[in-house]
Amino acid sequence: MAQNEWILDVLSDLSAFAVENGLTALAEQLDDTKLIAAAEISSRKNEVRAPADGNKTRYEPGSGGLGKHQLA
Repeated sequence: MAQNEWILDVLSDLSAFAVENGLTALAEQLDDTKLIAAAEISSRKNEVRAPADGNKTRYEPGSGGLGKHQLA
């Protein structure tokens, strides 16, 4: 999914420009934005790797789990 990772480079360049020009609040915001973008890109990569059976999570409780009325 390298097609989306270019945005991280753009955000880094913008942040560097902001630092060089004394725009510290903007630089901090751009760094936060870069973290969010990286998390979303990673999340999308995980969606691509989802199981073929359609489950969105990798681990689901089995039928042998405790119900709400059962005691451990």
